[in-house]
Amino acid sequence: MASVQGSTTLRALREITYGSIAGMVSKVFEHPFDLTKVRLQSQVLDSTARFNGPIDCLVKTWRREGVKGLYRGLPAPIVGAMAENASLFLSYGELQNLIRLVTHQPVQEEKLALHYLALAAAGAGAITSFLLTPIELVKCKMQVQMLVTTINSMPKPLPGPINVLMSVIHTTGFRGLWLGHTGTLIRETGGTAAWFGTKEYVASLLVAHRTCRASSSCDKFEATSAGLLPWESALSGACAGAAFNLAMFPADTVKSAMQTEEELRPRVPGASQGPKATFMSTFRAMYRAQGIPGLYAGCGITVARAIPSSALIFLIYDELKKYFG
Repeated sequence: MASVQGSTTLRALREITYGSIAGMVSKVFEHPFDLTKVRLQSQVLDSTARFNGPIDCLVKTWRREGVKGLYRGLPAPIVGAMAENASLFLSYGELQNLIRLVTHQPVQEEKLALHYLALAAAGAGAITSFLLTPIELVKCKMQVQMLVTTINSMPKPLPGPINVLMSVIHTTGFRGLWLGHTGTLIRETGGTAAWFGTKEYVASLLVAHRTCRASSSCDKFEATSAGLLPWESALSGACAGAAFNLAMFPADTVKSAMQTEEELRPRVPGASQGPKATFMSTFRAMYRAQGIPGLYAGCGITVARAIPSSALIFLIYDELKKYFG
C-alpha cells in the first residue's frame, strides 16, 4: 500500500514539475501578445478605440512604454502559467485514472477513447479555472495600467501585483478575486477539452502515419508521449493551441472586459448606479456595441501566439516525460 501511495505521489510531483516548467517557458514567449489581446478586448465597450488593431497596439506600447511595457504584469501570468499547466496535466492524468476505474479499464498504459480523453480534459479545465481567475484578474488590471495613466494624464507610480491583489481584497473582499470567473470557467472547460482532444487526435494521426510508412502495417496505433518524435509533439501541440482559443474566445473577451471595467470605465461618484455587471449583461453590452467582431477582439493575435506557445508547452512536457518518466 505504501509503495502504491509513493508511486502516486511521485507521479503527481512529476506532472506538476513538467507542467510548471513548460508553462513558465511558454509564458515568457507569449506575454507581449497576451498583453495586446487584453488591451484590445478591454476597449470594446469604449466610445473611442485606443488601438486600430494588434499591430497598432504592439507598436504604440513599444513606443510609449518600451520593453518593460510589453512585459507589464508578467509576474502574475508566470505564476499563473505554472499553476495552470501543473494543475491541467495533473488533473488530466488523475481524471483519466478515475474514468478507467468507473468504466473498468484498469490498465494505465492503455489509451482511453478520444471522448473519454475530452471528458477528462474538460474536468481538468474546470478545476484549473478556480486557480486561474484571481491570477488573471491581477494580470489584466496590470496590463491596462498605462492606459489609465494616459486617460488621467497624471504620471504616478504603478502598483505591482501584490498591491493590485491587496487592493482588490480591500475593495471587494476575497470574493472579488473571482470577478469574471464564469468566463474563465467556460473558456477553460470547453477550451481544455479542445486543447487536449486536438493534441491527442493529431498526435495519433501523425504516429499512425509514421508507423504505417515504416512497417507497411496500418493497424490502429495509439499515440503516447513516449512514442512521439519532438516535431510530432510540437505540431500536434500547435494545432491544439489554435483549437483552444477558437473554441471559447468570446467567453475570454467578456472576462477581460469585466476584470478591467473598474480601471477603464469607473462609475461616477454620486451618479445613479445600475445593477452590477454580470457575465450575460456584459456579453449583451459587448454584442450591442460591436457585434460578433467585438467578441472576437484580439482573436487573431491570440491564435497566432497560441500556436507556437502551445507547441512549446507540449514539446517541453513530452520530452521531459520521455526522459524522466
